[in-house]
Amino acid sequence: MGAGGPRRGAGPPDGGWGWVVLGACFVITGFAYGFPKAVSVFFGELKQDFGAGYSDTAWVSSIMLAMLYGTGPLSSILVTRFGCRPVMLAGGLLASAGMILASFASRLLELYLTAGVLTGLGLALNFQPSLIMLGLYFERRRPLANGLAAAGSPVFLSTLSPLGQLLGERFGWRGGFLLFGGLLLHCCACGAVMRPPPGPSPPLRPDPAKDRAPGGGARRRLLDVAVCTDRAFMVYVVTKFLMALGLFVPPILLVNYAKDAGVPDAEAAFLLSIVGFVDIVARPACGALAGLTRLRPHVPYLFSLALLANGLTDLISAHARSYGTLVAFCIAFGLSYGMVGALQFEVLMATVGAPRFPSALGLVLLVEAVAVLIGPPSAGRLVDALKNYEIIFYLAGSEVALAGVFMAVTTYCCLRCSNTPSGPAAEGGAADTEDVDVERDSEPMPASLEALEVLSPRAGSSGPEPEVETVSGLGHESV
Repeated sequence: MGAGGPRRGAGPPDGGWGWVVLGACFVITGFAYGFPKAVSVFFGELKQDFGAGYSDTAWVSSIMLAMLYGTGPLSSILVTRFGCRPVMLAGGLLASAGMILASFASRLLELYLTAGVLTGLGLALNFQPSLIMLGLYFERRRPLANGLAAAGSPVFLSTLSPLGQLLGERFGWRGGFLLFGGLLLHCCACGAVMRPPPGPSPPLRPDPAKDRAPGGGARRRLLDVAVCTDRAFMVYVVTKFLMALGLFVPPILLVNYAKDAGVPDAEAAFLLSIVGFVDIVARPACGALAGLTRLRPHVPYLFSLALLANGLTDLISAHARSYGTLVAFCIAFGLSYGMVGALQFEVLMATVGAPRFPSALGLVLLVEAVAVLIGPPSAGRLVDALKNYEIIFYLAGSEVALAGVFMAVTTYCCLRCSNTPSGPAAEGGAADTEDVDVERDSEPMPASLEALEVLSPRAGSSGPEPEVETVSGLGHESV
């Protein structure tokens, strides 16, 4: 069937209860990306109460983010073993318990272990399963669904930060942490609505029939690390690593950069709000755009264009000193940043497919955690050493632009190589082409190069459709 319509009876429903799942993903994405940043509004009080410096208190958010990204493989294993709904319910309880216990902390180390480790782990156990469930419910409208879910990040960031400021003024940081812990219980409600879609759905791990142990028995894989042999997936991983090195640096340094240029404090802080407002509009709009029939087969190139635009924005705006040019930078940056956020997981879903998506996502988040721990801290040290923000914007922009160029060039080259007939296929016509496709499918780990161009369901694909039979032990109840 073509890419214009969902498969009947066997494919995702593309609606119905899926819209409830989408709403839950919106909330989970907002908490996952917005909560670590929102906690920073309490750092002033934490510094006073514990007599610590800013860098010491900032480790709370850093550990939370490190747990969110770095525990991706663990989340993949748990989802494969227990299913999405139980993992999300446990994650919601962990995230809430971490903030509640942090409100009783008497040392910074206790904050690191509770608000940092426990809450970060709980958010991770909610974020990844929610994306997996979204892929099970949407196929034809999946780009739009990903864009709408990704919009939760700027919406919650714009909401949680002022709310945290208000709670801190009224109840202090301990009361704010306690109330934030209660707020995170909504993650449990979001996990409760993650029921499996009707009809047979793709298994959450590769088909055991294609993964046999030497003795002939099926070998259970909780984490399919063999996905790393897929060239298309490795292209995406390298792109994400380069992207994460520089993508988050400008928002972190923007306010201080504006202050260094002589912009008043209130106006400098408003620049981040401009980025957030543009981001809110850009993500769902880009998701709807990527879902168009003519554009959907070229989503990897659209993702590359968004990365290139973001990098060039940083490079062009490195000399921005007036408030007007900084506002223009924020608008352009928010637009490209929103496009990247809306498309990043759509490209991954199309590259590896539903069975391998849990393992692939866990490995990608781990790689992104390494890049995040390298990029922004290194940029901060360079600013302290050089007292020059322009160099930082040049470096960040170059890294993101390089990621976009790398993604586009390697995608084009891989597809060109995969479409080049060789041997008897160059002479034999349709029958020989089918033989070549059968040989590719029979390899231990095929390189899913076509997935970079033709999103599921594959239109006009001569190869076999992915199996959707319910594997024993991996039916709806496992989701």
